[in-house]
Amino acid sequence: MAKRIIISGGGTGGHIFPAISIANALKRLDPATEILFVGANGRMEMEKVPAAGYKIIGLDIQGIQRASLWKNLMFPVKLLGSVRKSLQIIRDFKPDAAVGVGGYASGPLLYAAGLKGIPYLIQEQNSYAGVTNKWLAKKAKKICVAFDGMDKFFPANAIIKTGNPIRKESVDIKDKRLQAVELMKLSTEKKTILVTGGSLGARTLNNSVLANLDKLIAADVQVIWQTGKVYYKGIIEKLGENYHPNVRVMEFLNRMDLAYAAADVIISRAGAGTIAELCMVKKPVILVPSPNVAEDHQTKNAMALVETNACVFVADRNAEEKLIETALELLKDKDKQKKLSDNIGKLAMPNADDVIAKEVTQITTNN
Repeated sequence: MAKRIIISGGGTGGHIFPAISIANALKRLDPATEILFVGANGRMEMEKVPAAGYKIIGLDIQGIQRASLWKNLMFPVKLLGSVRKSLQIIRDFKPDAAVGVGGYASGPLLYAAGLKGIPYLIQEQNSYAGVTNKWLAKKAKKICVAFDGMDKFFPANAIIKTGNPIRKESVDIKDKRLQAVELMKLSTEKKTILVTGGSLGARTLNNSVLANLDKLIAADVQVIWQTGKVYYKGIIEKLGENYHPNVRVMEFLNRMDLAYAAADVIISRAGAGTIAELCMVKKPVILVPSPNVAEDHQTKNAMALVETNACVFVADRNAEEKLIETALELLKDKDKQKKLSDNIGKLAMPNADDVIAKEVTQITTNN
């Protein structure tokens, strides 16, 4: 009989893309599998999941607002309402198992699954577990992780190291450098730095490039600069449409594979999903963790790579002053580039989605 699986969570691309990858892997294992997503109303998953061909139900849930205690007054009411709705969803859909990928909706849904005796699996993407996942782990049948040493947060007997699911099309860069350079109207003769701050963008990375454009131009280095949705307009207004032939200012990178293929050095934030892609791409990487995330988990993600000499680390507070200088130095150091590429490549786990899908199937048969 076909399995019925609920996948819950979202909030950012870092949670949503792995969730969709797991759903696709479950469908590859058994095309008859029925999958229902549960997300948070008003968040990115409510748009991305249907676009990927899956049904989603939204919960009226939010996270704790650190900046405004006033906004937290409704949190207990919304949480209770979301648990109640999750119980209703479980009654109606009758799942064989549930999967939580992190994000607001995953807490109420997995809690409700635990109350109803539905086996569930947690996919923890970061090297530092969040409060919700630590609490939910007590009843989890399996906890799929991407970093070593996660037994300090979770029961060791439930942990399996699978890595984080990635968008395979984004890391398929083999033999694409020439195509990438041509498409972006760059020169094959010059070194290229890719700066990417995710779909919304990263203020620090953008400010660092803005403050050091003269150094990049003086060094005759090319830059693929993905500014993100929030910052693009302001940067274009400041620099004009065609600022310099060496500088490609882009709001969003629709073809991540080509951006990766063109790059000699990559500058990025340290989200877990991005790191999983960078391990597959095997290019020298400078990580600038965002300080504005729960439990400062991006710094912890980056430090896990620093320990194996798999990346260069620049703190957010030092980036404007040091980041571009560090990138230009790295471009001159062939030996260091090779070491970084080799070491980050060793951390790649290309089949995370299939491994997790098999674990999900396992917990439905063992229940």
